[in-house]
Amino acid sequence: MSLELAAAAAAAVREAGARIVEIGRRGARVREKADSSPVTDADEAANRLIVARLSVLAPGIPAVAEESADPDITSAARFWLVDPLDGTREFVAGRDEYTVNVALVVGGAPALGVVGVPARGLCFGGVVGAGAWRSEAGGAPRAIAARIPPAGGGTAVASRSHPDTETEAWLAGARAARVVRAGSALKFCLIAEGAADVYPRFGRTMEWDTAAGHAVLAAAGGSVRALDGAPLAYGKPGFENPPFIARG
Repeated sequence: MSLELAAAAAAAVREAGARIVEIGRRGARVREKADSSPVTDADEAANRLIVARLSVLAPGIPAVAEESADPDITSAARFWLVDPLDGTREFVAGRDEYTVNVALVVGGAPALGVVGVPARGLCFGGVVGAGAWRSEAGGAPRAIAARIPPAGGGTAVASRSHPDTETEAWLAGARAARVVRAGSALKFCLIAEGAADVYPRFGRTMEWDTAAGHAVLAAAGGSVRALDGAPLAYGKPGFENPPFIARG
């Protein structure tokens, strides 16, 4: 998978992130979707921008985006998965953990992913088989890699805004040395850069929530697997994920 394609996707993610920050500063308009989750005009503006950029970047590859999902695209051999603003609750609350996620799925697996963290000026990227990286605003990318958990016990990451009893029970049984709560796909990136070791998720997620972070983590040497041990797959009917465990 081309590193040039990843760099172009990262440019679109940064541009969308700047637009989100701009809208946040003037005050985003929030409404409730049919599933009772929040959506803002920042989500919608970033969605339009990214889909437009990807259509120019790779006109033959269709895009599935959270705010404009087409169920027929799952039959495509290659398609983009886009979450234009992952962690809308974090964004609305004024926290800096929301992300912009773009992934390229090939044959049911994420092959390329970019996760922007606009409020922190960060961008994570990965191409499976070619490595993962992190860059700060204006800085050159540096390689990152998942770590072996430390002897004293690893660090688990878990959702801040979407706790559930099964995940909490798993965390209690795992006896991690530390549990860090965070929003969005940032959790995958913390494992990919060696700042954490495991992310269990039993609550509901959609493919666009996970694909970009999954790609970054896989490129950094980690994995994301369903509870039966099979790699988390993409292009499922309805785009809904089963429970999974992400590890370094």
